[in-house]
Amino acid sequence: MSRTLTSIGRTGAAFAALAILLIALWLGAAIGETAIPFSTVAQTVANRLWNAGYPLEPIDEGIIWSYRLSRAVVAASCGAALALSGAVLQSLLRNPLADPYILGISAGASTGAVSVAILGFGAGMLTMPLGAFLGALIAFVLVSVLAVKAGRGTAAIILAGVAGSQLFNALTSFIVTKAATAEQARGIMFWLLGNLSGVRWPDAWLAVPAALVGLAVCLWHARALDAFTFGQESAASLGISVRRTYLALVGVSAMMTAVMVSIVGSIGFVGLVIPHAARMLVGVRHGVLLPAAALIGAVFMIIADILSRTLIPGQVLPIGVITALVGAPAFALILGQRRARA
Repeated sequence: MSRTLTSIGRTGAAFAALAILLIALWLGAAIGETAIPFSTVAQTVANRLWNAGYPLEPIDEGIIWSYRLSRAVVAASCGAALALSGAVLQSLLRNPLADPYILGISAGASTGAVSVAILGFGAGMLTMPLGAFLGALIAFVLVSVLAVKAGRGTAAIILAGVAGSQLFNALTSFIVTKAATAEQARGIMFWLLGNLSGVRWPDAWLAVPAALVGLAVCLWHARALDAFTFGQESAASLGISVRRTYLALVGVSAMMTAVMVSIVGSIGFVGLVIPHAARMLVGVRHGVLLPAAALIGAVFMIIADILSRTLIPGQVLPIGVITALVGAPAFALILGQRRARA
């Protein structure tokens, strides 16, 4: 009986999460400078997916399908992936400040993507996502080596991450300054702040599978992450293959970060703040925490995208600016609550 109730509860929670995500996507497609009724969004989706034949204005249908909805889908995938990466890295490293941005993974991915796009690194054999993935892995390896040499403590990991971020940010700036044209430099610098303006459905077909695969891999290792909360020795004593689990989770975190950076650029605070917010809402068990973090991250990024398009009429702000403006005060509030509880 209890198992049946648990199964019903999980099914209900899954449907509720799906409903919240669909509502957020609906809002992301409907809200913008051009006022479009919510019913038009539903009719546009029905026309595109099922050839429903609703009579709609071609301009409205094009704005919804080709511009806003694709942005919302990519924003949701990016928010979910970054939040998952942050939750995983914080548990693996037992460090509440760990996230892809602070640990230099985002900066390394940016350097890899820029190297492929501007320098032609790989002689045409590498795509931007693959170059970003290699850069993310190199950055994490470098930060790990620096942290080990500095003593493996929490402060050492953060300091190594800051040093790695500065190094790869400097390399990216050097590449852009020396090798990019003026037009390329403007595009790259705007992209590095987090930019959804150029994303379309081909980007969504890359972002959505990356986020879903990352979520599946992380959920597969949820119990291992619970054990990592008490340290690697405790995880090993429970029969968990520490090295294999560590490599798998770091690899999938780097993959998700690299794919999202190659599409939308470097976005901060999502992987840092969202996992803490999810823990405050659902607790620390990763079987619940990971889906909650992915959902909150997806909804947060959709809302940030809406704000980036509507705050200043006639101008689209980089989405990284919005996440920083919202994320920094939110993180300060979370730190204050954690201190009060302690």
